[in-house]
Amino acid sequence: MLKLFVGNLPPEAREKDVRALFDEFGTVRSIDLAHDIFTGKCKGFCFVEMEGHEARAAQAALDGKPMDGGAGFLKVRMENPRRAGRGRK
Repeated sequence: MLKLFVGNLPPEAREKDVRALFDEFGTVRSIDLAHDIFTGKCKGFCFVEMEGHEARAAQAALDGKPMDGGAGFLKVRMENPRRAGRGRK
């Protein structure tokens, strides 16, 4: 199981929109879409869990692709847990 970071989502993005993008590459195990607590709009990123080979195929196909309603291009990266907590102190 791999977790993908998906960035540059439009504020109108919903879980069903993200699921529709990733479903064609395999089974989406979970989607964690970040929402603003006051407006309820998407904060512009989410995490998607998929099986390894399916996640790699989705990353290759969707990275740099424009999303409907978005001003930019999607950023799809493998989450790297070893980098967590490695910031300025």
